[in-house]
Amino acid sequence: MPRCRWLSLILLTIPLALVARKDPKKNETGVLRKLKPVNASNANVKQCLWFAMQEYNKESEDKYVFLVVKTLQAQLQVTNLLEYLIDVEIARSDCRKPLSTNEICAIQENSKLKKKLSCSFLVGALPWNGEFTVMEKKCEDA
Repeated sequence: MPRCRWLSLILLTIPLALVARKDPKKNETGVLRKLKPVNASNANVKQCLWFAMQEYNKESEDKYVFLVVKTLQAQLQVTNLLEYLIDVEIARSDCRKPLSTNEICAIQENSKLKKKLSCSFLVGALPWNGEFTVMEKKCEDA
């Protein structure tokens, strides 16, 4: 009988030892599928880009709204989210902030106000829940 108790005790401590060995700092989400190209006309890419531009214009201190001129590439990576890496060229428009809902904007033609940027947005999305977050944003003069 004592042998059974020792065996039970050992079997109970093994899972505890395994859990204790796990490093809490490594609570990172694993990549299920690495970055792969996806068509820029994909509905999720369009939603993510729209969201990223809303956030960009909200955070920008510029008095004018920026618009997407061209989507250079889009890539998808699957983790616990759908992560879209979208490279775009954006430009200052002729519309001032805040933008009204039915205002039609064009790219700024005034040479003093013209400004173009190349941007990369990493957007995490759960589109079926309507959840989007800009995880990274990098923009530089084009």
